[in-house]
Amino acid sequence: MLATATSLRPARVSATALAPPPTHRRRRKPQLGSHGERSKTKKTYCKNKECRKHTLHKVTQYKKGKDSLSAQGKRRYDRKQSGYGGQTKPVFHKKAKTTKKIVLKLQCQSCKHYSQHAIKRCKHFEIGGDKKGKGTSLF
Repeated sequence: MLATATSLRPARVSATALAPPPTHRRRRKPQLGSHGERSKTKKTYCKNKECRKHTLHKVTQYKKGKDSLSAQGKRRYDRKQSGYGGQTKPVFHKKAKTTKKIVLKLQCQSCKHYSQHAIKRCKHFEIGGDKKGKGTSLF
């Protein structure tokens, strides 16, 4: 038996069948334009026993507190350093990172409960970025 030309031809495939399947990842909308800017308020879930619901939170940036002079490690270090003998403990110099992770401090407006939320690293960060009006300049 001889094969006809129609039987040797491969079946047609539509262009949509060749396309890769769509990825179902939701993209986050930037809050104020660039990554380093955030709004001063955010509606999010409050974990406090009084609330346990989505409420408006005031956003501030977390800052490290002042080191206590009476902490046990500091007292031990100062005692060892006193007198003659120079530096007694190793001083770390091999810093690898150029930025720190930004931590947001969220205060619930209804119950005043604080919670923290870490976001990505960035070199420049501000909350409630200055809005430039028409015909004005920022200093």
